[in-house]
Amino acid sequence: MTGRITLRRLRTWTVTSLAVLLTTAGVTAGASPTTVAATATVNGSTRHQPIDGFGISQHFGRAEIMRGSQGLPPERQREILDLLFSKNTGVGLSILRLGIDSGIQPTDPGGPNATPKYVWDRNDKGQVWLAQQAKAYGVTRFYADAWSAPGYMKTNGTDANGGTLCGLAGATCASGDWRKAYANYLVQYAKFYAQEGIRVTDLGFVNEPDYTATYDSMRLTPAQAAEFAKVFGPVARAGGYKVVCCDSFGWNQQKTYTSAIEADATARGYVDTHAGHTYASPVDGPLPTQKRTWMSEWSPNGTTWNEAWDDGSGYDGFTVASAVHDALTKGNTSGYIYWYGASVGATRGLIQMDGENYHVSKRLWALANYSRFIRPGATRIGATASDGDLRLSAFRNTDGSLTVVALNAATGATPVSFSLRNIGFGNGTATPYVTNGSQSMARQAAVPVTGGALQATVPARSLVTYTIKR
Repeated sequence: MTGRITLRRLRTWTVTSLAVLLTTAGVTAGASPTTVAATATVNGSTRHQPIDGFGISQHFGRAEIMRGSQGLPPERQREILDLLFSKNTGVGLSILRLGIDSGIQPTDPGGPNATPKYVWDRNDKGQVWLAQQAKAYGVTRFYADAWSAPGYMKTNGTDANGGTLCGLAGATCASGDWRKAYANYLVQYAKFYAQEGIRVTDLGFVNEPDYTATYDSMRLTPAQAAEFAKVFGPVARAGGYKVVCCDSFGWNQQKTYTSAIEADATARGYVDTHAGHTYASPVDGPLPTQKRTWMSEWSPNGTTWNEAWDDGSGYDGFTVASAVHDALTKGNTSGYIYWYGASVGATRGLIQMDGENYHVSKRLWALANYSRFIRPGATRIGATASDGDLRLSAFRNTDGSLTVVALNAATGATPVSFSLRNIGFGNGTATPYVTNGSQSMARQAAVPVTGGALQATVPARSLVTYTIKR
């Protein structure tokens, strides 16, 4: 059988002896649909963005809590680390975002040209320990990002409540021009991590420059961000670090920052990755650049801890799965970094730490269906479906395996005939992993791939990842 099958034939094809995914929506494992209701094409010759990976942050002391500062015992620490970083049983995260604050230079050394007075406690609120743990799981991408310059370098004199870096256009300060000193400060942070065996790969000089927070925050206009990129770029480049900008509060807002950098040839040359958040606006299309782009922080709004998969709350697992899909397919993002992996209280993190115990949200498994199987270095390839409720994406990993992720937004199970084209092999097996209300990335029986064709049923309101190999 070839991969080219007519639509008429697809509509009448009777499927026999094929395993169908278990679901609570009335499709039983091992059952065979009598007709194929939807068609899908995966085309290896259509290449989209490369994939850098998926990640989280544990900034603002969350790493220290995970380390046990609030009573979490070592065996629970290991279980949480496995859930977040294991490629066999957990999410398999490949990026850790570190938060830079003024702790490495808490006091004014006497001006921007004075010898810096750095302080290093080898802990960094638990982030050093966490980075070392992540590295042991195979993580090699560490993104260090600053929420603010130290207060004495800013127009408002404090780390919090906005303010702008002194020396930038429109930000004149009596203390002088702190731009170069701030650039050196950021690189020194990465050097401290190198002393602890962690190679910081990516450096960001601002977080949400369009939002004033009561905690660490700093305001930069798009023009000021482009200006500082030209100061910071040479310093970062000399240290071997990639520059990330600008982690705007919303995806549409980030487009303005990206446009300003792209319009300046020098700034454009120094910024390696454009990153935006999706609090103020969701991903609705790519950023205006040919460089790598990341969705670098988000968690859904919510007021209580939620472990549900699909309860309509807007901060359940299905919501997160939809957001990841949109970032990858609408935004062409190479990286997806969720906010907290594990936190406390009414968190929208993936895991809730609770004294000596912890609880797991379906949000974790929603991310895992993508991150465990789409590995750094993969390439997103063409994937289309005839059914608008079937949200499809496909990726070719560096080992030659194919990952196809299907998110079914329909209220009924959807039988699908997949045509796999230009993938380098026609026969093999597809192993499905399903997440829904009753299952969390549950491995199902392998389904044969014959002549470039794969038949399967995606359960209602479910997320299914197919790992396809020869």
